[in-house]
Amino acid sequence: MKGLFKGLVGLVVLALTLAAAAYFWVKRPMPLRAPAANPVDLSIESGTSAKAISQAVVDAGVEASPTLLYAWFRLSGQSRQMRAGNYEIAPGTSPERLLRMLVRGEESLRTVTIVEGWNWRQVRQALAKAENLKPDSRALDDAALMAQFGRPGVAPEGRFYPDTYSYAKGSSDLAVLQRALNSMDKHLQVAWQARLPGVSLKSPEDALILASIVEKETGQGSDRPLISGVFNNRMRIGMRLQTDPTVIYGLGEAFDGNLRRIHLQTDNPWNTYTRGGLPPTPIAMPGKAALLAAVQPAKTQALYFVAKGDGSSHFSATLDEHNRAVNRYQRGLK
Repeated sequence: MKGLFKGLVGLVVLALTLAAAAYFWVKRPMPLRAPAANPVDLSIESGTSAKAISQAVVDAGVEASPTLLYAWFRLSGQSRQMRAGNYEIAPGTSPERLLRMLVRGEESLRTVTIVEGWNWRQVRQALAKAENLKPDSRALDDAALMAQFGRPGVAPEGRFYPDTYSYAKGSSDLAVLQRALNSMDKHLQVAWQARLPGVSLKSPEDALILASIVEKETGQGSDRPLISGVFNNRMRIGMRLQTDPTVIYGLGEAFDGNLRRIHLQTDNPWNTYTRGGLPPTPIAMPGKAALLAAVQPAKTQALYFVAKGDGSSHFSATLDEHNRAVNRYQRGLK
């Protein structure tokens, strides 16, 4: 009996020792292979088994036993809840933290920002420079890209809402663009539904185009409704918009930063000095404030405005007043 008792005590002690060792093991940070100061990347595809995930963790650069990891995943009761994705295992990560990260789907995220007023060329450039973002759009010209989004024949300019977008490492830039496209659709719809009666716009497309012009013309945010008011007034009486940003857009990469008289006189589809009405496409990515200003123009008699040099604009109802403002603010004359 004494021998049996001692044996049972030994088993209990052994079990407690193993339990304590297991407890400390799941809490203890796992070493990373050199350079240990850097996180390691772990990519898990959909349908990967818990056993395969255990091996993938080790293959990624974590110094741990795949057998122990697999046992931990199984014993936790959460092995079937681990999610596919792209993860970063940082120095100091324990088996417990690793499992929690995989179950919650805490993927490694990066961000890319589309800035208000950027044109499509600048958006392309930002996506190409974004960290760990697959450049799938690079192989597509503008027409093929928009056709892939279900918008054949639609120009990409103005269609992607300016915002900061997060993405998992290794994501496609097409996924980011799809989200930006959907977001612009939503914001444009909201703005169009909030339009004022009598606004000089016939469709949400017109609103998007005008909003892009307002975005590029505005130096001070509070001026947006007044600038929109000027353009709405001009459209209502059939006056040409005569706005420099559309001319600059039409010049494309040929623009060297100096807008000349010859540029204003040379006709192209975006030259609002030589052509009446709105240009055929937006000229930039407008933000929320510009979208709302386009459909909610300020009530004003102004038909002209000129930059004052401090970010704001001076608005005039007559050409004589406008010319005096140009002399004062642009030419430095009294």
